[in-house]
Amino acid sequence: MSESGKIEAVIVAGARTPIGTAFKGTLRDTTAMELARVVLEEVQKRSGLEVSQIDDVILAESNYGGGDIARHAAVVAGMLQVPGQAVNRHCAGSLTAIGHAAASVIAGAERAVIAGGTQSTSTGPLQKFRTPGTVDEFTDKWMPPTHPDSAEAPNMDMSITVGWNTAREVGITREEMDAWALRSHERALAAIDSGAFADEIVPVQALQSDGSVVEFSTDEHPRRGSTAEKLASLKVLHPEIEDFSITAGNASGINDAAAAVAIVGSDLVAEAGLTPLATVKSWAATAVDPARTGLAVLDVIPKVLDRAGISIADVALWEINEAFASVPVAACKKLGIDESIVNTAGSGCSLGHPVAASGARMVVTLMNELRRRGGGYGVAAMCAGGGQAGAVVIEVPAPKD
Repeated sequence: MSESGKIEAVIVAGARTPIGTAFKGTLRDTTAMELARVVLEEVQKRSGLEVSQIDDVILAESNYGGGDIARHAAVVAGMLQVPGQAVNRHCAGSLTAIGHAAASVIAGAERAVIAGGTQSTSTGPLQKFRTPGTVDEFTDKWMPPTHPDSAEAPNMDMSITVGWNTAREVGITREEMDAWALRSHERALAAIDSGAFADEIVPVQALQSDGSVVEFSTDEHPRRGSTAEKLASLKVLHPEIEDFSITAGNASGINDAAAAVAIVGSDLVAEAGLTPLATVKSWAATAVDPARTGLAVLDVIPKVLDRAGISIADVALWEINEAFASVPVAACKKLGIDESIVNTAGSGCSLGHPVAASGARMVVTLMNELRRRGGGYGVAAMCAGGGQAGAVVIEVPAPKD
C-alpha cells in the first residue's frame, strides 16, 4: 500500500524474448502465439504468483487478423481459468495493455494481471480486401490501415508519414539521424556484449524451416561493424522526393518478439510476499493529425509526466522508440531531454521494432537498467500508427541498505 493507504500498481516480474529479424531471422517460423506462451509462462514463474492468483492476461497484437492471442497463450500455458484480452494501439499497444492492467489493479477490480504484447511479422496473416463498388475485385497482401490514405500521410508508408514528416517539421538533418542510429547500434551491442539483457531475456526454442529446433537467446538485429560512413552511403527510400533523408539505416527494423510484465496490487505484494520491482505511476495516450504521427510523442510525454506529478528533470532514464531516428531526436530537441539518458541500450534502429511488443520491451529494459543505476523514474514513450502516441511512467525503488 502507498503512504496514503491507496492501492498502487506494482510490477513484480518482467521478461521478453530475444528480438528476431523478420522473414530471414531465427524466429521466422515461430508464431506470435508461441512467443506469447513463452513470455507468459516465464513472467508467471518469475513473479511468484500461483496461476490461481492471476485474474487476467492482456496482450497487444497488431496486424494479426483478429482473434485473441492472449487467451490462446493462456490456454497453452496451462492457465485454463485465466481469461485473455487483446488490445491494439498499433506500436503503442503493449503500453496500453500495461496501462489497462495498472488501472484495473488500482481500481481494485483485479489483483494480478500479466500485460504486454506479441508480434510475429514473419508469420502474420495478410488479408484480401474487396474494393468498394466492385463485385469481385480483391487486393492481395492487404493490411488494415491505421488512418485514411493521403499524399501527406500515406497509410502504408511510414517513412513519409512518420520519419520524413517529423524530420522536415523539426528541421532534423540526415547527419543527425544517422548519428543517432549509429549510437543506437553501439549501445545495443554494448548491452548484448556486457550481458545487460541477461536478466530480461527468456530463450526461445525456435523451430527452423528444416524442422530442427535451436535455442535463440540473443537479439540478432543490431549490425556489428556499422559506421557513419556505411550509414551515409545508404540510398534514401524516396529519391524522387527532394531532400528526402530517410534510409533503412535511420529507420527501425521489421521484427519478431514478445514481452510482458506482471502487475499486482500493492496489498497483494505484502500479503503474498512478492518482490516489488517497480511501480506504474501513470500512463497516457494522445493523438494528432496522422501526418504528424512522429510528433505525437511531444504531446504524450508532458501528459504522462503531469499525471505522475513529475517533470522532465525528475526522469532518470528514457525509452523513446526509434520507429525512425527522427522521433527521439525531435523529442530531445523540442522537450529539452538529455539524449545521453535516452535509449541507453539501443532501440528500434538497432534492436528492432516488433510492433505490438515494443512498448513492453521498453518497460522491461527500463526497469532493469534503472535497478542497476540505483532506481528512480523512467519513461517509455512512442508514437503509433494513425497519429497516436502512448507513454508509461514507472518508478524503481532505490536499493535498501
